Amino acid sequence: MNLGDKITLVTGAASGIGLETAKAFAEVGGTVYMGDLNEENGEKAAEEIRTTGGKAAFIRLDITDDASIAALREQIIDESGRLDVLANVAGWGHTEFFVESNPAEWDKEIDINLKGPMKMCHAFVPGMFEQKYGRIVNVSSDAGRVGSLAESVYAGAKGGQLAFSKALAREGARYNVAVNCICPGPTETPLLADTAENIQEALKKAIPMRRFGQPREIADAILFFACERSSYCTGQVLSVSGGLTMVD
Repeated sequence: MNLGDKITLVTGAASGIGLETAKAFAEVGGTVYMGDLNEENGEKAAEEIRTTGGKAAFIRLDITDDASIAALREQIIDESGRLDVLANVAGWGHTEFFVESNPAEWDKEIDINLKGPMKMCHAFVPGMFEQKYGRIVNVSSDAGRVGSLAESVYAGAKGGQLAFSKALAREGARYNVAVNCICPGPTETPLLADTAENIQEALKKAIPMRRFGQPREIADAILFFACERSSYCTGQVLSVSGGLTMVD
């Protein structure tokens, strides 16, 4: 797989799946912009990529904030002239039974997991259409495909991301802009670490491979949709879940 001279952007790139995705992109030749709220970890990660010969730059990014997105877009266009690949990896969720949830608290999960990726696409898709090239990989979740206990709002937002991606893929196809989704199963990230231990054990027992995914395993799937190995794929959803979900 090769990203050659492609200009790429990964959100949520300071840790977990986003960080491994940025590393994977850099390893195959791409110039990687790394967006995240965590400036300390993000700057450190970008420096580590550069010391190993990769091309990476960190930019502070809040995907729920229009001004933050606009500033990031302006910097990328000023420095590189375009964006070729957008990987929307940033996400957030927590476990809580729906009947116990507070509607006032739903917005955070919806803003980060649905509206955030939509805003990122809105910022960069016009340029991709104009240049007649683009690859967008949205990281959703199998919770959005089959539901997940005590994650109703999260699942709803991730399911919306899947539907949005398919609709955008139809709009982008004529411009050689492909939009695909990765749905990770339980993966060893800081988000999973915050989950109650009994829930983690129950999840592991339900996975046919009897283990959680590694961030790099998800990143490799993202890389597939970001490079030309997947040039005839758009509007597709790939679960990377150790067999936890086997859906059409």
